[in-house]
Amino acid sequence: MLVGHVESLLDEVLGFSAPADTVTSRYFRSHPELGHRDRGFIAEAVFCVLRRKLEFAQFSQSGQGPQNKRLAILGLAYTVGIEALTAAAGVRETDWLRGLLNIDRTTLAFEIRCNMPGWLIQALRTRLADDEIWKLAEALNRPAPLDLRVNALKMGRDEALAAIQAAGFGAAPTPCSPLGVRLEGKPALQHMALFNDGTVEVQDEGSQLLAHLLAPRRGEMVIDFCAGAGGKTLALGALMRNTGRLYAMDISAKRLAKLKPRLARSGLSNVHPVELDSEVDPKLKRMLGKADRVLVDAPCSGLGTLRRNPDLKWRQTPATVAEMNAKQRAILASAARLVKPGGRLVYATCSLLNEENVNIVNAFLAATPQFTRLNAGEVLAAQQIVVSTGVDLELWPHRHGTDGFYAAVLERQA
Repeated sequence: MLVGHVESLLDEVLGFSAPADTVTSRYFRSHPELGHRDRGFIAEAVFCVLRRKLEFAQFSQSGQGPQNKRLAILGLAYTVGIEALTAAAGVRETDWLRGLLNIDRTTLAFEIRCNMPGWLIQALRTRLADDEIWKLAEALNRPAPLDLRVNALKMGRDEALAAIQAAGFGAAPTPCSPLGVRLEGKPALQHMALFNDGTVEVQDEGSQLLAHLLAPRRGEMVIDFCAGAGGKTLALGALMRNTGRLYAMDISAKRLAKLKPRLARSGLSNVHPVELDSEVDPKLKRMLGKADRVLVDAPCSGLGTLRRNPDLKWRQTPATVAEMNAKQRAILASAARLVKPGGRLVYATCSLLNEENVNIVNAFLAATPQFTRLNAGEVLAAQQIVVSTGVDLELWPHRHGTDGFYAAVLERQA
């Protein structure tokens, strides 16, 4: 049964007509007979195929039957193990799998071994040697851990961690974020009381650090310019101790709607959602030059999140990145106009590419001399957060154990 469901889901996912998580959710809604355990096995197998698509495509050239069935068997073999597949796959397929597992991976072409498109490897080679690209690829081809952020308005991290462990969940502090908790495995969070009452929220440790780079203070006017579903908004509100005014802005009403139940659980009352029609919405005029802090978590390729969204490396292209660059430049320029003299602007992405990161910031600074760059490491160190990074924050999955993130801290002088 599992092989058939994985094969059917792959038929849809590998069309790349929509994000893989969206397609997967839709598939499970249409198959309510599948239990939680089976859905987990199916999803993990499909995402394993997406992570190792080039490698598995080469392996699937041998064997018998439809290619997507062979891919399904490979995905399940890597996630549930060959022994669990013997009855479903049959002796012939099991023998085929055992032969594939004995192949020396170092004999594969570098692109296939990394399971990355050639254009992405070439982009990374401007920054990393091949041995580090391989380490990065290994990290990106493993599922991400599940990180939580403790809502300091409700509880301290030590108390929350003790409560999580007492409830039977394996957990430990994250290495860098002072509010982060990393769970063991992928437990069902709906059974965690602290999640249901808003004491903890799901948020990757790297994303948590962006709020500390902005470092909002009590009573300030703060804008989360690309708020999305509001994970960073909630983190900022807690750092502000529920004071001041915090605007959660986005062009998507659907994304902002996802913030509402999270906001209700959080206990925050200083958050004001604002739907924009664009980065130059007339509603922004009354805020020009008034914000103490502005966060721009810009729309990007998302290539730093491949542990969670492996389909992005097959859906993105140099052309889509170039389209993003135009949006990123326009959004950063518009958000900067909201910052008052002496205020702080943080530009961030979850991309690994210079084209979306430092190149955007350098061009902005060249065109906007009233802003200067602050040292991100020093900003975090002032809060007793120690992260190995450069002047700008750069987080890498293979170095830091987080999603890939970039952030530049800018200050308006006049």
